[in-house]
Amino acid sequence: MDKPLPRYRELPAVPGQPAKTAWGLFGEHDNVGMFNLQTPERIAHAAKLVKRGAMFAMNWEQDKPNPPLFNRGALKHVVHRGIKVGHHSDDHYDNFYPQASSQWDGLMHVGDYEHGFWGGVRVEELRLRDDKKRLGVDHWARRGIAGRAILLDVAAERARQGRPIDCATADKITIADLEATRKSAGLTYQVADVWLIRTGWIGWYEHQPQTTHEALAKSALTMKLPGLECSEAMAEYIFDNHPVALACDAPTLESWPPPSFTQPDGFLHHYLLGRFGMAIGELFVLDALAADCAGDRISEGFFTSAPLNVPGGTGTPPNALFIK
Repeated sequence: MDKPLPRYRELPAVPGQPAKTAWGLFGEHDNVGMFNLQTPERIAHAAKLVKRGAMFAMNWEQDKPNPPLFNRGALKHVVHRGIKVGHHSDDHYDNFYPQASSQWDGLMHVGDYEHGFWGGVRVEELRLRDDKKRLGVDHWARRGIAGRAILLDVAAERARQGRPIDCATADKITIADLEATRKSAGLTYQVADVWLIRTGWIGWYEHQPQTTHEALAKSALTMKLPGLECSEAMAEYIFDNHPVALACDAPTLESWPPPSFTQPDGFLHHYLLGRFGMAIGELFVLDALAADCAGDRISEGFFTSAPLNVPGGTGTPPNALFIK
């Protein structure tokens, strides 16, 4: 990627496509999206951020939230210890929903509402051919994910401003919130960053009674969740800074419910996954990392992720580490 990357306003408006997409930026048949920007040179440069060898795992327990949200099923984990001689165990999983806990939304999860998934792949093609060759998380898995990540601790910044995020509501994180957080942390965006956006939701959830957990699970699409505002201005801000992925500690990345699932510009997922080819991470564990960053005032580090190698997979646990 020696050529300059386009800005949002420079993206082509192609007849039959949404007004602005980055389709074709990495070739007609690309399957990994913005992770193409994690070049060997950028990965090697990001590895130099490791100074202390402190590691922060991003995965929540696989059985949380409990009950699962969005009508997803609960994991069934069975351990086998039937052998009577020696020390031996085995286990298996049933009812495994890879997007029930910490997750990457893959490029087949949500596309542009009118025109298709990343690159213009349409759901009709996938249904007709049962095509496991396009856009599955296996493409990320075979490639690997590594590079610079930054923590944007919006929860801490908003608390400093005297207006803490209300995790029980659809509290919207604005561009101004992101900019204030970035500047407070002394961060400069770089091409191919992974943005880790902390709302404080997981910590809030873990201190709620089981009745609240059950109410959230029952409410599905009508529950209230904090997250990024959905607007073209937000999409433009994100694209112009050229991250490869955005991940948060809430269930949806964007404020929930969004303005509209059926309007092309009413759902930020339509922009990020469908038009820009950017991975979306949700329910990433960020509290321990945030505490460490507050202590040493360093909010950047080396990030790795190993998605599941499942052909045609729609989502995957991130198996992610932030290393300082």
